[in-house]
Amino acid sequence: MERGTTLFLKLTLIVIALPALALCVYGLPVIATDSSDNYPAYWAYLLIALRYATAIPYFIALYQSYKLLSYIDKNVAFSELSVKALNNIKYCAFTFSFLYIIALPLFYYIAENDDAPGVIIIGLAFAFAAFVVAVFAAVLQRLLKNAIDIKSENDLTV
Repeated sequence: MERGTTLFLKLTLIVIALPALALCVYGLPVIATDSSDNYPAYWAYLLIALRYATAIPYFIALYQSYKLLSYIDKNVAFSELSVKALNNIKYCAFTFSFLYIIALPLFYYIAENDDAPGVIIIGLAFAFAAFVVAVFAAVLQRLLKNAIDIKSENDLTV
């Protein structure tokens, strides 16, 4: 694969990470102070804590994706390192999805108070999107593992 393609994908990962980082640093504290006026403090802070908890696997998955692209640049894409990176991405996506599923009662509470049923759908959309990423990473991991096994078997026969 050309180096320009992976460079573009690496820059895309950075562009994806910057708004999430800005939201964690600036947005979530503002949301916490604004929502404490409308909701009990324990609900608002629990929701903010879950948001920060979902940021951790999100950034880990982005870092693992960056490492995977670096392996592609170094022509070691078909290695156990790539399988391990895909495994980490899979677990991070499952964790992200699980945390959003846990947060659904909080979304329901907010939707009931604001009379906005779309809030629950947004929470489900995040959970479903992360689940799709996890399944895709699992499929890629299995394919890559099979390709590595076939490659090592062919190397032994030659």
